[in-house]
Amino acid sequence: MSARTQRRRLVGATIAASAAVLLAAGCTSNEPQQQEDEGGGGGGAAAAAGTANDEPGDEVVIGFSAPAADHGWMGAITSAARAEAENYEDVTLRVAEGTNDVNLQISQIEGFINDGVDAIVLLPFDGAALTEVATKAMEAGIPVINVDREFSSPFAARATILGDNYGMGVSAGTYICEQLGDNPDAVVAEIAGIDSLPLTQDRSQGFADALADCGLDVDARVAADFTVQGGEAAATNLLQANPQIDAIWNHDDDQGVGVLAAIENAGRDEFFLVGGAGSANMMREIESGDSVVQATVVYPSTQAADGVKLARLVAQNKSMSDLASLGVPRTTTLYAPVVTADNVDEFMSIGFES
Repeated sequence: MSARTQRRRLVGATIAASAAVLLAAGCTSNEPQQQEDEGGGGGGAAAAAGTANDEPGDEVVIGFSAPAADHGWMGAITSAARAEAENYEDVTLRVAEGTNDVNLQISQIEGFINDGVDAIVLLPFDGAALTEVATKAMEAGIPVINVDREFSSPFAARATILGDNYGMGVSAGTYICEQLGDNPDAVVAEIAGIDSLPLTQDRSQGFADALADCGLDVDARVAADFTVQGGEAAATNLLQANPQIDAIWNHDDDQGVGVLAAIENAGRDEFFLVGGAGSANMMREIESGDSVVQATVVYPSTQAADGVKLARLVAQNKSMSDLASLGVPRTTTLYAPVVTADNVDEFMSIGFES
């Protein structure tokens, strides 16, 4: 039996054992986890290598597919995945052309299956639509690492790594409570993304829940579409309808470029703004000290880089070095920290350009 066949059989054998890790370590709360100095088994592109897991092992070919880089965050996803793969001399990353065509992305995964890659890292344009082909890869003995948008079946992925959309809302609301909690009459506004998307609904729910904890609520809300133009239009409408605002949470820093344009055009500065996603643009606004942008909540653009690290570990039958349990967790939910003037230097390296 070849080493590669042995690895693939071990992948299947460890799924049941790793399910226990899901409850113990895979699903995280919105509290940051303490990092050990020797850790590094599941970190992002910015994490420094330094464990036995980082030493060269069996050669691993990883197929990678993601949607088109039609905004800053998605572009950073692919860039970070490429950069992470370059950290390992035993990894060859085959990157498919980014596409928002579901059928084309399915064909890309079928190509990886036919080529017999060792693992696939997949950020699907539509998780439900890519579930069948991802399951096909798993059945062929190729572990799939699902990134950001979940499949509709647990059998479609060996591991799933997600941003915390509900946690983003909680982090934004908690920060605003810290600033305005002693003012029960404070006017809080929200500029959401696309309202029909579950991720937007989760962000809004987390925001409302956190505000309620300090006696505040969302007094004015508009929805945009994650684009600069949509952000400017939504913010313009919000500002015209509300002559006094104390704080605004904008779900997405890409659309935030338009939001800031609308704010500048309106000549308003009586409020502070909290961004969402963690772009370098917004971090520079925070760093400047003379902007309405006071904070942004990170939605990691390093998720696919983490996916590459996990794919390598699974394909090489390794465990995460920071866990006592064997194997790689089935699900990992990343923390959504708040970036402010006090810690912006720490996060600038993972900021993406909108």
